[in-house]
Amino acid sequence: MTEVKISDATLRKASAEGMDAFIAAVGGAISQAIGGQLTSDNIGELNADQITLLAWQYLHEEVMDGGFVQLIYNGYGAFIFRNPFGVAMREWGLDDLYHLIRQGKKLYDKHHEKIEVECSDEDFMAMFEQYPDFDELDDEFIEHEEEWTDAVAHYVDDHLTDFVTVTTDNDKQ
Repeated sequence: MTEVKISDATLRKASAEGMDAFIAAVGGAISQAIGGQLTSDNIGELNADQITLLAWQYLHEEVMDGGFVQLIYNGYGAFIFRNPFGVAMREWGLDDLYHLIRQGKKLYDKHHEKIEVECSDEDFMAMFEQYPDFDELDDEFIEHEEEWTDAVAHYVDDHLTDFVTVTTDNDKQ
């Protein structure tokens, strides 16, 4: 396992800025510890909670930016829908998100081969009209985004040592 370190000062500053900054700081420390990107080569260096937090960040960023179609097009569909991410969210107390992921998996299985094909920007934008099944999922995610982000932040805070080692200025980084 790779030890993921974050300074107490960084954590305090992020906490003061809010739940999004807190999640970004912890997730950023995890990402930095593995070289900036989760790959099949470095995934074994992280524990399940660390991987789940990175998955949450990918899900959150992609869906908030362009919905589930964008998430799938950008290659995160299998990571979110074919791994135990949804179950982990349920274990973290996010039952509604678990159910949304299960609904999304059905649509992913039905449409992913067509969505994952590389295409022009114009063809990509047309996908949003071609796959309206995802609209309800997008809307539900956006409707609950703040609540779910808060729950993720609280889970991370309550289980911080499962994600990072907090160092002080006196500790060697």
